[in-house]
Amino acid sequence: MPRRTATMLASTLMLIALLCAGVFIPVPYSEMSPGPTVNTLGDHDGEPVLQISGRRTYAADGNLNMTTVRVTSADYRMNLVEAVYGWLAHDSKVVPHDTLYPDGKTEEQSTQENAEEFSQSQESAKVAALKELGIPVRSWVIVSTVVKGSPAQGQLHAGDVIKAVDGTAVKQPADVAKLVTRHQPGQKVAFTIVPAKDQAAAVKKNTTATGTRDITITTTTSDDSGKKRAIVGISAGTDHTFPFTIDIKLADVGGPSAGLMFALGIYDKLTPGDLTGGKFVAGTGTIDDSGKVGPIGGIEMKTVGARDKGAQYFLTPAENCAAAAKDTPGGLTLVKVNTIDDALGALKDIRTGKTSDLPKCTAK
Repeated sequence: MPRRTATMLASTLMLIALLCAGVFIPVPYSEMSPGPTVNTLGDHDGEPVLQISGRRTYAADGNLNMTTVRVTSADYRMNLVEAVYGWLAHDSKVVPHDTLYPDGKTEEQSTQENAEEFSQSQESAKVAALKELGIPVRSWVIVSTVVKGSPAQGQLHAGDVIKAVDGTAVKQPADVAKLVTRHQPGQKVAFTIVPAKDQAAAVKKNTTATGTRDITITTTTSDDSGKKRAIVGISAGTDHTFPFTIDIKLADVGGPSAGLMFALGIYDKLTPGDLTGGKFVAGTGTIDDSGKVGPIGGIEMKTVGARDKGAQYFLTPAENCAAAAKDTPGGLTLVKVNTIDDALGALKDIRTGKTSDLPKCTAK
């Protein structure tokens, strides 16, 4: 066989071998891409996203779209060819698998966590919107979760109201950990609680639960990295009652990043006129009960998804601004926001045409 033919044959066989290796050898990466974007002021799957009863609402035009990111599942094993294609593609991003699924988290665990975060984001969006409107909301600190096998298991339950720890009144979820960690591991800590069932009965009757119970728990040592501290094995959260009903109907979405857009949608529905002035505004960002906007993941994918749907403006958490501004889709203006007040101010500028006043994101 001529040397040139042999060389070409060897090169071809090597190329085939490399392609086969690329297809069959898994790599420790996952892929993110733009997901669906939904108008919080409109309908989804045939019903309004925001459903409010017991309070006067107003028609709202324009778009206040929440945005999402698609990710490959925890069990999916990407091959080298797919990873290279993802790295080269403009509308997707390849990231280490552990970035999306840390500590070997399974698909089921991730889905459950995202569902819990989504539910909490809805509650915080309602609280932030109503507080902005000056509408009172009743709130209290609760046991959010109990760790299996922890000292608290069987003694405290999800939904129990935490009134005090060691006799000190609890006003915020963070107070609980602060009071528990004053102890050394192995010491006892006293919780004053209202059992979840008693609180639920009181809420149903629109009264205040009065009966309390004292629970004493022996602390144990934290097993995470960092300085060892006393724990009992619970996480604290906040529960609320609202003066009227607000339902958010949006299935197959998880995580906390729609909080800001839900809050703005609720605000718009409860006030006359249009927040957007008929413009197409999209955005993202977590929100807490006070209206503070927090950063999210996958910002580059969300801006692409929003622009593909026709968005002109994108409300961007301040901490995500630099990353988003590095590759802004053409025709999309990134607006920096730190709070719901910032977002409402930006929407006023948008609907009145004062876009030169908008706080825009920069890559620095």
